[in-house]
Amino acid sequence: MLKFSIMKMNRRGFLVASSSALVLTKSQLSSAASVQPSETSEPPKIERKIEGRAVAVYTTADNSNHRLAATDTVAFKHLGQPLETQICVFVDTAKRFQTILGVGGALTDASAETFAKLPKAKQQEILNAYFDVKKGIGYTLARTNIHSCDFSSGSYTYVNEGDKELQSFSVSHDKQFRIPFIKQALATAGGKLNIFGSPWSPPAFMKDNNNMLHGGKLKPEFYQSWANYYPKFIKAYQKEGIPIWGISIQNEPMATQKWESCIYSAEEERDFLKKYLGPTMRKEGLGDKKIIAWDHNRDLIYQRANTILTDPQAARFVWGIGYHWYEPWSGGEAMYDNVKLVHESFPNKNLIFTEGCSDSFNAQKLNDWGLGEQYGRSMINDFNGGAVGWTDWNILLDETGGPNHVKNFCFAPVHADTKTGELIYTNSYYYIGHFSKFVRPGARRIAASPSRSALLSTALVNPDGKVSVVVMNKTDQKISYFLWLDGNAAEVTSLPHSIQTLVF
Repeated sequence: MLKFSIMKMNRRGFLVASSSALVLTKSQLSSAASVQPSETSEPPKIERKIEGRAVAVYTTADNSNHRLAATDTVAFKHLGQPLETQICVFVDTAKRFQTILGVGGALTDASAETFAKLPKAKQQEILNAYFDVKKGIGYTLARTNIHSCDFSSGSYTYVNEGDKELQSFSVSHDKQFRIPFIKQALATAGGKLNIFGSPWSPPAFMKDNNNMLHGGKLKPEFYQSWANYYPKFIKAYQKEGIPIWGISIQNEPMATQKWESCIYSAEEERDFLKKYLGPTMRKEGLGDKKIIAWDHNRDLIYQRANTILTDPQAARFVWGIGYHWYEPWSGGEAMYDNVKLVHESFPNKNLIFTEGCSDSFNAQKLNDWGLGEQYGRSMINDFNGGAVGWTDWNILLDETGGPNHVKNFCFAPVHADTKTGELIYTNSYYYIGHFSKFVRPGARRIAASPSRSALLSTALVNPDGKVSVVVMNKTDQKISYFLWLDGNAAEVTSLPHSIQTLVF
């Protein structure tokens, strides 16, 4: 059974922060520790006669000390047909959907540089917090940047300016902070960490604006040179002891940003993939590496997926479609239905959430409950829409929301005061943990259906047969509901603004 001790943060700053958020006892881990990773076995069928079976309830709630805490054990009892007045979350373990790849976050330069400034004990705490399934929340998926992004201390590439043949290619820059950081994360995860790399921009000399920043496009005469860059990155990292699971073609290919960025129309991304990148990866013996297209918001996802995936010569190279959550930049709402439409239209291709964070960092808002609720809402909807993986942005940032060389400071689930070495765990960390700790690689999503809009829910069965049902209460009200399965139900109380994982 699991209970995290609680960190209280004085809003005046980081100086009085406690860093005791991850003190776990062996006795508290018994239930959570039973959910172990597996990527090979199909989850077994669930015995449908479950009357009397115990359900472990883990809770994170506002205005309470509950942070991934074991708060209750309830049991299934016969209920039969529920009344309209009896709120339920209906679960059907026989209806199975996508297989889960994993949940994780980004191992950026910013995270690595912040990590390096911490005392050794705090470094180990962060590693355990994210990558140890018993002591922390058990990340199994990670993204990293191919040379610099905005969350780097400056712009850089792996080649000398003008080196079209890539003879000077070297990842030596990354050996100072990022490579050692990723290797420690990989070791803490027991070697089971699927890492994918994403480029923010080709080198300046390859672009029509002669600048890594401010958008611009890859010049046609450099298509092959840039395609060669990806295998060199993969092989260089593998030589350093870091296996790369896959790549995305381009981070946010429709966004002209003040940081590293590069524009591809749907047709340009399609043609670069099918004529250059895809064939080059196979030629270099890397045909088993996964290629992720799009890697941008949900708003244009269908048009991009349709353009690429309806071309057989391009589609054969695509493992899946990646996407971000920033489409409300225009003033609208998150567009979850677009993800579901891509899944319905192209059921043989994977969907993976590749980046999301709350931007406009403000230290006075580190305790805002809405930070975590944004994650809970997105993760439930994304998994229900067909996503097989979910990747947060920076796993660790400093007391400014950086480092970021263009001052695009953002929130992370965990922040460090690099002056004092203290760590601040926002509620985002715990909301993500309600999925990553209890939903392991190889899990299958199963049917979950709340009877009230106040509750959001998704459910999955793990390879070991344990069922994890995530229920989020986004209201100001305490809600009692029944977890209902085949006429049996366990009664659960959901606190205002809370998220629960129910395990049986």
